[in-house]
Amino acid sequence: MADTLGALWRKLPNLESFLPTKEPQQVPRAIQRPTDKHISDIVAEYREGATIRQLAIKHRIGRETVSKILKQSGVTMRRTGLTPEQVEEAVRLYTKGWSLAKIGNRFSVDGKTVWSRLTDRGVRMREPYERTS
Repeated sequence: MADTLGALWRKLPNLESFLPTKEPQQVPRAIQRPTDKHISDIVAEYREGATIRQLAIKHRIGRETVSKILKQSGVTMRRTGLTPEQVEEAVRLYTKGWSLAKIGNRFSVDGKTVWSRLTDRGVRMREPYERTS
């Protein structure tokens, strides 16, 4: 019996590799306070056509922070959200079974924006069990 257990034990992989290390791996942290260089980069990139979402991801800061930086820098904000024509299209797509996220991706807005515009229009939102695959 002891020989069998010993043979099995020797066949096991090195378990030390599965144990947690003493020091956890560092996860890159978001920038706490953007420097003047970050601010000037954000303003320049926005003026060149980058979206607030793209800037937030690139600079690892929140979208609200990007908006605040742009407003404090005196940047004229581009129109955000959906045009009335896009809302009409969103209603049509949603009634065909498209998800809010898919519609949002089509119009480069967040799914929450789509949800908000659809509910403003009185569209009945599907329950989770009613979703199509």
